[in-house]
Amino acid sequence: MNIRDLFAVLPLLLIAASAVVVMLSIAAKRSPALAAGLTIGGLTAAFVSLWAAASAAPRQVTPLLLVDRYALFYTGLIVGSAAVAAVLAYQYFKSHEGEREELYLLVLLATLGCAVLVASSHFASFILGLEVLSVSLYGMVAYLTDRKRALEAGVKYLILASASAAFLLFGMALIYAATGTMQFSQLRDLSPRGSELTLLFGIALTVTGIGFKLGVVPFHLWTPDVYQGASPPVAAFVATTSKSAMVALLLRYFYLLGALRNHAIFVVFVTIAVLSMCAGNFLALRQTNVQRILAYSSIAHFGYILVAFLAGSTMAVEAVAFYLVAYTVTLLAAFGVVSVLSNSGQDAGDLEDYRGLFWRRPAIACVFTAALLSLAGIPATMGFLGKFYVLAAGANAAAWALMIVLVVTSVAGLFYYLRIVVALYAEPIESGAQLQLVPWSGVAVLVVLGALLLWFGMYPTPLLDLIRSTVMLSS
Repeated sequence: MNIRDLFAVLPLLLIAASAVVVMLSIAAKRSPALAAGLTIGGLTAAFVSLWAAASAAPRQVTPLLLVDRYALFYTGLIVGSAAVAAVLAYQYFKSHEGEREELYLLVLLATLGCAVLVASSHFASFILGLEVLSVSLYGMVAYLTDRKRALEAGVKYLILASASAAFLLFGMALIYAATGTMQFSQLRDLSPRGSELTLLFGIALTVTGIGFKLGVVPFHLWTPDVYQGASPPVAAFVATTSKSAMVALLLRYFYLLGALRNHAIFVVFVTIAVLSMCAGNFLALRQTNVQRILAYSSIAHFGYILVAFLAGSTMAVEAVAFYLVAYTVTLLAAFGVVSVLSNSGQDAGDLEDYRGLFWRRPAIACVFTAALLSLAGIPATMGFLGKFYVLAAGANAAAWALMIVLVVTSVAGLFYYLRIVVALYAEPIESGAQLQLVPWSGVAVLVVLGALLLWFGMYPTPLLDLIRSTVMLSS
């Protein structure tokens, strides 16, 4: 490696160095504030270093990592969402007894795994980044060891993620057996050395592994249990940071492989998209827990993303990027509200916990309303523009059937979003309990996220210009 290679991977190096510094600080002194401060500082430094890395991009750093503007854009999204999750985690875990510093170490390691995924150009870096992410998430999901639901969610995630990793590795082995290479950029130009069925079966198995991480149907069974069992900041990280990395990898991998040109693979993705949109929205209709509603909602939203992904054009890549940014900001705001309203006894998960919230916490209720309306795709929010660009990409590819399913299921989704909104502004239930003090850091994060939702919903030009200048995939 030379100096330009080091500049190209500077964000990854800073995240890794931050993890080492946090680990040493924990060994020297137990201080949640210090660990959180070092974590947020390290993530901020990694975000700032993206400009230095951009000066060296595009750069193939060893056969494993391709650092281009596409990778740097998604790295910025990942690092930003991880920093927000770390801030929410600090204010959330302040009310919990016990040792809390190790969570920040896990956050940094999981973020490092995500950053490796978005820059991967080889199966080896793919699996290394995925496993660093997965192993960290096992601990993060089950971090509240005094709660049975958290331990149950951690065990479920561990078992199912291990099974999906086995499918993924087997799929990689079959692809290598069929093509003789593990480099993404070489797969498209190679003809199968043996049976083409071996290659297709290998691709199908890799889709299984990726589908599990995205939580799309039929690989979605872990999603509601993990979102409900994990602490809200961890659920926010799982819903945004880890899934953003998998979408970025999915786009790069299948774009370079050209797999969507195969009718069978295309039909598989169409089926997954339709089932995710239908199941995610209709299963959410009968839920009364906000975290489970957000879980099923996320299943539907990744079905929407797959509609743009299947369009397979430059517009589709831009639509996926914009939708993913909108989804990330929205889910962070929604889980941020759950986080700041929770206490050491239990999370604010039940719908009744939000009844009359506007009359008690008007600012938080307004942010939550903006997030819910964005998820529903109401105008003047980022979510509306995200769906508009997805529909535009689908129309450009003449994917009319997928667009009809998207519109119909989105209308059905309005019911459970508006049900929460109605509860927010309903007459409050009289209670003698005093209002819980909400930390300023959590409120500040929510206000910023709410402002972004509305600002980019009404004036998306700066974000669109950034996306157009960065997300073009390198061959």
